[in-house]
Amino acid sequence: MDSNQGLSSVGLRKRTLKPLELRRTVERECAKTANGETTAEEEPLTPAARLFQLPSINLCIIVAMGLKTEINIGEGIKWLEQTLFKHPRFTSKVVVDDKKGGEKRWVQTAIDLDYHIITPDLDPNMNSGDQFVEDYMLDITKTPMDLSRPPWELHVLNVKTSDANSVVVFRIHHSAGDGASLMSFLLACTRQLSNPEALPTLPTMKKRMASSGSWGNWSFFFAIWWIFRLMWNTFVDVVLFVATILFLKDSQTPIKGPPGVGRTPRRFVHLTLSLDDIKLVKNAMNMTINDVLLGITQAGLSRYLNRRYCEDAKDGGATEKTDNLPKNIRLRSTVVFNLRPSAGIQDLADMMEKGSKVKWGNAVGYVLLPFNISLPNNPLDYIHQAKAIIDRKKSSLEAICTLGLALKTLGAKITAALSLRAVSNTTCLFSNLVGPKEEVSFLGHPVAYIAPSIYGLPHALTIHFQSYVNKMTICVAVDEGVVPDPHRLCDDFGESLKLIKNAAIERGLVKNGA
Repeated sequence: MDSNQGLSSVGLRKRTLKPLELRRTVERECAKTANGETTAEEEPLTPAARLFQLPSINLCIIVAMGLKTEINIGEGIKWLEQTLFKHPRFTSKVVVDDKKGGEKRWVQTAIDLDYHIITPDLDPNMNSGDQFVEDYMLDITKTPMDLSRPPWELHVLNVKTSDANSVVVFRIHHSAGDGASLMSFLLACTRQLSNPEALPTLPTMKKRMASSGSWGNWSFFFAIWWIFRLMWNTFVDVVLFVATILFLKDSQTPIKGPPGVGRTPRRFVHLTLSLDDIKLVKNAMNMTINDVLLGITQAGLSRYLNRRYCEDAKDGGATEKTDNLPKNIRLRSTVVFNLRPSAGIQDLADMMEKGSKVKWGNAVGYVLLPFNISLPNNPLDYIHQAKAIIDRKKSSLEAICTLGLALKTLGAKITAALSLRAVSNTTCLFSNLVGPKEEVSFLGHPVAYIAPSIYGLPHALTIHFQSYVNKMTICVAVDEGVVPDPHRLCDDFGESLKLIKNAAIERGLVKNGA
């Protein structure tokens, strides 16, 4: 069977029957909640949730999880009953309260499993499972999410791909939570394969502490200098952000999307890299994994754009081995920063606790990060450039000022208009999420990979990195009219990592046993 056969529209939604007893149990519990028989309370939308509910910003998070075995939907629903259906955000819809001036609130309601859990009838022996999953996810982005229901869907695809025996595609509207919230929830739904009763272990962030006496009498002057630098960097970044809203646009490169690109369908492609190779470069350069990932991204985009400019050359003299890049390309990425006091992925129970400082929802800010598009002789220059850029942004409050502060002072509608204009004048989005250190199961099935992404932004390209055990999955979402060869782009990222790793080894930066 051809990979596109039977997939004329997601709206057809052929489903298999769910176990009746489980389904009745779930619907009965949800009905109790909807009728006020539980202690659940209505919750007003946060400013960020109101922002993402506006028609002008219709963002959805989408996560593909490859599983190592075929999915048993009955076993899967048991897991959902114990996890997802107990989370108020997944059993709540947005209701407008006319008595409170049209205020929007999350109100718990009964859910319809046939709407939220979608299991198409598929041919397990189709020719290309990878192409089918790509086409299926592309088709999902053509169908807007019904916000009159709890805004999430779980698509169960029992089809074999090159790196999984089945795939689960989870789609949720961004107003229900950001990437950190969703990842915390998904991980709360997983268990360690080696210990089915244990939650997955997440890497911890190491903080480097200077000894109390290391600065001596200079500590006061250092603190003054640090504050001055923070204020100056913030001032410069906010001025550049305002300039981006008004007139400062990125160069028109082959990956810069045209106006209206935020409303076009997206194709999602992923590639798995070796996390051990990334750590090898990190340790050799004495940097962070995020520094290395940003360096890989700069290198990959430079290789890809050099080829595209070569293909577009009219004189026929350009080749991929020569530098075809125009000088002084301005190419910036919108980078998502987690604004919670505790960085990284949090425990779901902590996020749901009243009064928690790391609450569920949307707590993100945006930073405009310049990419250095060039072809240096030393591949390690990409990593040095990335570190300098990130260190500079860490000494700035740009992320807080560009979204959080704007929402509090200007309101959702004005912030939406300004944010859209700023993001439209940049080229792409970059994000990095940390995942479990050991193999886990989801819906009772062992996980092969996790590939998150987002669509609805006015970018033709978004780039997400997701770690899992000893793997790093890079997931790109593209408008095919702008980036027609996303697999080739992913290969450029993979080749860039090899070049950077080999350069570190050749220069003797890798210690024995690293």
